[in-house]
Amino acid sequence: MSARVLVVDDILPNVKLLEAKLSNEYYDVLTAMNGEEALLKVGEESPDLVLLDVMMPGMDGFEVCARIKGNPKTAHIPVVMVTALTDANDKVRGLESGADDFLSKPINDVALMARVRSLVRLKMSTDEWRMRENTASQLGVVDENAGLMSETAENANILIVEDKSFELNKMENTLTGANHNVMGVENGIDAMELIAAHEFDLLIISLNLDHEDGLRLCSHLKSNERTRSIPLVMVGGEDDMKRIAHGLEIGAHDYILRPVDRNELVARVRTQIRRKRFQERLRATYEISLSMALTDALTGLYNRRYLEVHLEKQLRKNEESKKALAVLMIDIDHFKPVNDTYGHKAGDEVLKVFAARLKDNLRSFDMVARLGGEEFVAILPDVSEARAHMVAERLRRAIADEPFDVGADSGPVTITTSIGGTIINQDGSTVLQSLERADKALYEAKETGRNCAVFEGVGKLDPEQIMVSERKSIE
Repeated sequence: MSARVLVVDDILPNVKLLEAKLSNEYYDVLTAMNGEEALLKVGEESPDLVLLDVMMPGMDGFEVCARIKGNPKTAHIPVVMVTALTDANDKVRGLESGADDFLSKPINDVALMARVRSLVRLKMSTDEWRMRENTASQLGVVDENAGLMSETAENANILIVEDKSFELNKMENTLTGANHNVMGVENGIDAMELIAAHEFDLLIISLNLDHEDGLRLCSHLKSNERTRSIPLVMVGGEDDMKRIAHGLEIGAHDYILRPVDRNELVARVRTQIRRKRFQERLRATYEISLSMALTDALTGLYNRRYLEVHLEKQLRKNEESKKALAVLMIDIDHFKPVNDTYGHKAGDEVLKVFAARLKDNLRSFDMVARLGGEEFVAILPDVSEARAHMVAERLRRAIADEPFDVGADSGPVTITTSIGGTIINQDGSTVLQSLERADKALYEAKETGRNCAVFEGVGKLDPEQIMVSERKSIE
């Protein structure tokens, strides 16, 4: 997963060490030697994550974090504070200033990389919801709202799974005293029964349950449709770091180490509740924007109006983040004969199924729109050329490999698609130019024989070669 990480520390060897570790994991690393430089780079470079040292001369890490989180334009950027301080009050102070995590030196590499990957995934998801809210606001569908730190963090419904009664009572009393509604159980079975009957804002799971695997329970909760989006905080000991890292990889949001500090618990819970409510607001805004003004009534996809505004913002973001996006122009082959042979009702069914297959084979933060007729466009932000080729070929196969059941007496209908793609870097391309470049590649795909993908500057993709590359990327 590509990401830009800003490392902030006034001691050069510390910067170089973290830079080497992150670069070895293929992250794009930015550096800053003081608070002022860090704030400047956050504003100019739009990093996906900030690793921030606490003890710096002049403006310390607490103030830098507070200023990042206090600015609505940067508040969504995850901040991990790194320090040699061991006092629990310092950790709580960092979390109170808005930090997403607080790591102590010497840094545990397993914990660091798991946390980086977890927060980068969260940032990419939040970015897409923010982009959609901003697009809807520009179109006049909704008003822009306040930022992350303005969200309330009280009166949350919290479920704790802990079979050590003294630990359970301690956490229940602490969080009840912080104005939350808390339920506690000793095992996963009881937890699932409560989850089926109640709506929870946060789950706290012990990894040290005596009679079941707490990590397996976390995995089950993250794979369950009802609970996968609920923030999950793990509780474990220092010797559980590898399991905690695995938990972050499978979707857990945070962790707290034993012995559980009451103030740290309250601070971490507040961070997760605030972020959940922020994302819920973004999601609600997005759902409001799904009106006839912005979507295609037949397929439920975005329409040209929304696409153009969204693509304009993505192109602007490209310039700021120094990343690339792909534009795929997608056309149903020989669609008119389908209407002529089977009727417009069957044609409409083809369009709906076609749209659903496109959505099912794209990432959650990709966007697909119907331009009109049988022509569609997919926008793939933050993507490499090789990955864009794989996606285009995957979309082509998703259409061609399974016939469409449109209720025809003769049985399912074989449908294919032609795809034209282009990679947009920081070259100043406008929305119209970007679409025209992809459309030119689409024209070439049709001229080449259809049922294929053609990319600008590359030509027709070789399906077998793409499949080999895709298998290698999975391995």
